[in-house]
Amino acid sequence: MEEHLSLLIHRSDIEQTVSRIAHQISEDYEGRQLLVVGILKGAFIFMADLIRQISIPIEVDFVTVSSYGSGTSSSRRIRLMQDMTMPVKDKDVLIIEDIVDSGYTLNYVIQHAKDIGARSVAVCALASKPSRRETPVEVSYLGFTVPDKFIVGYGLDFDNKFRYLPDIYALESGDE
Repeated sequence: MEEHLSLLIHRSDIEQTVSRIAHQISEDYEGRQLLVVGILKGAFIFMADLIRQISIPIEVDFVTVSSYGSGTSSSRRIRLMQDMTMPVKDKDVLIIEDIVDSGYTLNYVIQHAKDIGARSVAVCALASKPSRRETPVEVSYLGFTVPDKFIVGYGLDFDNKFRYLPDIYALESGDE
C-alpha cells in the first residue's frame, strides 16, 4: 500500500488552538487541585505543548490504553496497559486525548478515573471525529473537528508512523 498525506491543519493553527485551550483550562481550574492525565501514546505531543502554557499548578500522569492494534479502526476491546501512578482520590482529573473517534477508549478512561475516586473528570482532546462516534462522550476542551479520514501527525500515528510531523494530515492510501 502506498500512502499519501494531505495537509488538514497547519502547525500555526495548532499552536493558536493549544494556547486558547490552555488559557481556558487555567481559568476554569484556578484554585483547584488539577491532575492532568495523558492517554499514551498519541496525546504526548499535544499534552506537552498544552501543559507548558497552563498557568496554574498541576500534577501530571499518564495511562496507556489500546483499542486499535495496527489497524485503522477501533476493535472496541479496551485494554488498560499502564494505569495512573498518582493518587486520584478527591482530585479534579483532566484527561488529555489525541482524537475522539468511536468514544469507547475515552469512556473507559473516564469511568476508570471516577471508579478510583476522582472528584471530577473532564476531557480535553486535540481533535474529534463526530461522524465516527458510536458511544456518547463529552469533550470540555476541543481543538478541532476533523472529517472522517484517518489523520496523522502531531502525535497521531498510523502503525507507529508519522507521529513526528508538526502538522496534521489525512492519510490516504494510493489504492483508493
